[in-house]
Amino acid sequence: MYFSASRTGQYVDQLIQLLSGSDSSQLDNVDVFIIPDHVTLMSVINKVQGNNIWCGAQDTFHEDAGAYTGEVSPAVLAEVGCRLVEVGHAERRRLFGETDEITAKKAAATARDGMVPLVCIGEKMRGETSISAVDECRGQIESVLAAVSDDAEVILAYEPVWAIGASQPAEVDYVVEVTSAIRQLECIQKRSGSTRILYGGSAGPGLFQKLKDGVDGLFLGRFAHDPAQFYKTIQEVAVA
Repeated sequence: MYFSASRTGQYVDQLIQLLSGSDSSQLDNVDVFIIPDHVTLMSVINKVQGNNIWCGAQDTFHEDAGAYTGEVSPAVLAEVGCRLVEVGHAERRRLFGETDEITAKKAAATARDGMVPLVCIGEKMRGETSISAVDECRGQIESVLAAVSDDAEVILAYEPVWAIGASQPAEVDYVVEVTSAIRQLECIQKRSGSTRILYGGSAGPGLFQKLKDGVDGLFLGRFAHDPAQFYKTIQEVAVA
């Protein structure tokens, strides 16, 4: 809820202009996604068509239809061209009491309707070692993967909750250690579907090169509010 509808439109137009001026072959192996609010979702989907940009939704309900006033159907999101859905964000868990079980239901609904669940994971408190972080994330991941089809594509967005809004992000070595250990979890290793891991902390230009041994990409928040910085980060991921 940082952008007005008009600012969202301007932002997408600027991003498309930047991407259209780049070497298209450079971005062949990179998936670029943006996740606007539900009100502007349709307009953004229409704008990005043909520009190799995925459009996602910030949340969904776990049922396709029914008497759930005010909720958003995953079936409708898929129908209008949504490619992925963010579920389990720390703010949803903290402000709205969403549990691992609720997150798993939403992820399952997203995959069932042919979209990619982008599942936010992360430990609440920093422990003495990264082991405690992996243990806490394991429960969040296992609940989702148990509910999602084994061959479904899943994206995990890791961000330690204790680092959200902090003046300093989590240390690079810490993030690589945690994400590398997450990748080796049995529930991920035995899957036939793709499971990508992103880092969703205070991410911006210059970070991916340091984290690439542990993650497949970045999930930017307010650091991407400047289209030029977002574009610069995309380029860095592409060449790394």
